[in-house]
Formats: sequence, structure tokens, C-alpha cells
Amino acid sequence: MKNFIINVATLAITSFGSMAQTNWKIDNSHSKLGFMVTHLMVSETEGKFKIYEGTVSSKTEMDFTDAKIEFNADVNSINTDDEKRDGHLKSGEFFDAANYPKITFKATSMKPGKVKTTYILEGDLTMKGVTKKVTLTAIGAGKAVKDPWGNIKYAFKIIGKLNRKDFGLNWNAALESGGVVVSEEVKIDVTIELNKAQ
Repeated sequence: MKNFIINVATLAITSFGSMAQTNWKIDNSHSKLGFMVTHLMVSETEGKFKIYEGTVSSKTEMDFTDAKIEFNADVNSINTDDEKRDGHLKSGEFFDAANYPKITFKATSMKPGKVKTTYILEGDLTMKGVTKKVTLTAIGAGKAVKDPWGNIKYAFKIIGKLNRKDFGLNWNAALESGGVVVSEEVKIDVTIELNKAQ
């Protein structure tokens, strides 16, 4: 009976350990939630959201397979270094910030890629009331590090593409020479630095 109790306790401890998670929060001061579009068919215009928050839960400090990831961004914080353009992007012709003030993302899968510390990240992205599954590439740092204040840090570069019209961001204007003012394709350019939760 004594051995049985010991075995059950050992199994419980082992199972609990296997389910343990490493929790992270986004360090906004060292992160960027950015995007790029082609302007007038000849150049790229960049933008970003300045206000956002998110959490990540991974298996370990270095294994983010099937990590739980959630974030949201404040549409009214969009910034393209042009106040008039930012106002247009917040309008109903684009994000309609008055009715849809948040962009959200929730990961559904994160699988290791062919290159070490690289992952194929899939999730549900919601903009302007429309939810679509997107696939992104997450490129992790070589290792987790401890900063001078004792915080454990890790980071990802996240890249990908989406079609803005899939989310109802339809505005455009044709050019006399052919083409359009703003590309339908949007390039995702995100840098996320994580702080391990204490």
C-alpha cells in the first residue's frame, strides 16, 4: 500500500511538471506591431499600431511549440507619420475604428519550421468584425537571455502577408497609368520582445 501511494504521488508530480507552462508578457517598449503596403505601385509605406497588449504561454523558455498566444491592438493608435492619412485609415473606408476599435489575434497552431527556432504560426485574426485564419512565420532568437535587472527575455520577428479586402478594408482609387493607389496585399512586420512572468 505504501509503495502504491508513492507511485501515485510520483505520477502526479510528473504529470504536473509536464503540464507546466512558461508565461510571458509583451515588452511594448522594445516591440513593434508594424505593416507595409505598396503606394502608387512604386514604393512602400509603413505604419504601426502604438497601443497593444498580449500574452504568450510556452512549454519552456525555448520551446514555443503550440504556444498559447493572444493579443489585441487599439485601432485608434494607428500611426503612419501622416495625421491626415491616419484619419482616413480610422474611417469607415478602412478600419472603421468607431465601430471596430480592436484588432485581435489568437493562435491556433505553432509548429516548428525547417530552421531552428523558426515556427509556422497560424491563428484567427479579427479586423473590422471579420475573422480569418492567417499563417505567419515566427523567427525566434537564438536563446533566452537575462537582462541586467534579472528579467528573462526572448524575442520573435514575425512576418507574413494578408489581403486587406478579405477583412472589408476595400477603399482604393485607380491610376490613369494603370494600377491602384494602395496595394491590396499588406506585409506584416512585427517584432515582439517578451518578458518572462515572475
